[in-house]
Amino acid sequence: MSGLKLHEEPVPEFDSTTQILLPSGEKVAAGRMSKRTLPVQTKHCSQVEPLTPTLSPQGRGRIPGQTGREQCLISDTPSSGATISSSPDTPHSDRLWSRRDMMNATTGLLLGGPILANGGSVLPAQTAPAFKLSSRPWMNIRGIYGGFPNGIIDRDLTPKEMGLNAIWVGSGGLDAAEIDRYHNMGVKVFAEFNTLHHAGYLTEHPDAAPIGPDGKPSPPADGWQGVSPFHAGYRQNRMEEFRRVLKTFEIDGIWLDYHHAHSNWERADPILPDTDFCDVALQQFSKHTGLALPSGVPEAAKQLTGEYRNTWTQFRCNVLTDWVREFREILNAERPNALLGTFHCPWSQDERDGAIRHKLAIDLPAQAQYLDIFSIMPYHARFGHVHDPAWISRQTRQLGELLNIHGKPGETKQIWPIVQLADWGETVTVDQIPYVLDHGSRPPATGVMAFHWSGLSRQWEKVDALSQAYLQMEDRS
Repeated sequence: MSGLKLHEEPVPEFDSTTQILLPSGEKVAAGRMSKRTLPVQTKHCSQVEPLTPTLSPQGRGRIPGQTGREQCLISDTPSSGATISSSPDTPHSDRLWSRRDMMNATTGLLLGGPILANGGSVLPAQTAPAFKLSSRPWMNIRGIYGGFPNGIIDRDLTPKEMGLNAIWVGSGGLDAAEIDRYHNMGVKVFAEFNTLHHAGYLTEHPDAAPIGPDGKPSPPADGWQGVSPFHAGYRQNRMEEFRRVLKTFEIDGIWLDYHHAHSNWERADPILPDTDFCDVALQQFSKHTGLALPSGVPEAAKQLTGEYRNTWTQFRCNVLTDWVREFREILNAERPNALLGTFHCPWSQDERDGAIRHKLAIDLPAQAQYLDIFSIMPYHARFGHVHDPAWISRQTRQLGELLNIHGKPGETKQIWPIVQLADWGETVTVDQIPYVLDHGSRPPATGVMAFHWSGLSRQWEKVDALSQAYLQMEDRS
């Protein structure tokens, strides 16, 4: 209780527009809570979009839709022995919390915590109360990305004992004996396949570099170098390698990675250059659209990113979608029972002025006809949401709405998010792990995987936290 003081007077009543911000990143309506003496310091307020909370007849606070007024953010510390059990089988906006839960969430207030004005949590993860996930029978996949997790076996444990039933391994790291070993332990093995980021190809084929609006090769985006999807030789190279991987290894599926235009979006301040203005692309664009372009690249690029922007965007999206079509044909021929998935940017269609299409050339609804699994990449800490793990479920939910995926039995398309547990830039603390996995496993998700094994294996307390959450998710009916 250091730094806290006891109010001499009862805490003022919370009115019906007040929200309590839980450590999970969820905002819940406080309603009119009973007066009682609480250890408190400060109530931080920020103006955000309106909120209209409601109370059920049983006196339980319902998480409101975002339609109402001043929002008060109240930081909390662990209540003694407090445990909040999550039941995400109902939609996020319909979650019910008892008054006791809400009171527990406000019994201790942190000194000087950061405040985020746009609904972000102000809670450092290490202050979270004990949190137990509910059983999630819809979660068919509980995985780890980043190689064969042999450290588990080295500790005389089995993946099953850890709640783990799937792993993702880079195609260059696949090993037939290891695949057999994990299959024998009941673990599915999926491969990750690099599509448009095989930068080594440029060493002998510099003409495959994507071209910027100045007519010159677009430089690496903070170390990330993409390759032009219009280069016929490069496309053939990737398709042949894709076929080899499927022929050689008894994998359960293969995931496309870096399947987007040259850029570096995996950071809080993404680098999103305009590309690819190579000669082949400009010629194909004019052929397919009937639109004539100026002979010089700078002049053509200006027109393509100006008056022809939407047409240029759709043209580029179609090319990347056609790659997915060809990948599907190869998979159907070589390993028809395997799944085809994709790791992809978590942005909505409108974020950053529609950058997922205009800059990255990703058309997820068009690609959906060829894909089985969408693995959205909501790395909350890496992307500036380290104190707001609820951002994960918000992004996953909007993806489900876009693709009409609900996470129900019998759906042919599924969403399996990959969520950040390892440190990358920002730190993900051990205490935050159950909240991250909570939001990563909410409908419409039917699977989830942790990023990434190499980082987690050096912090075994995180592996333990991951295991505990996965075991809690298991269907015990």
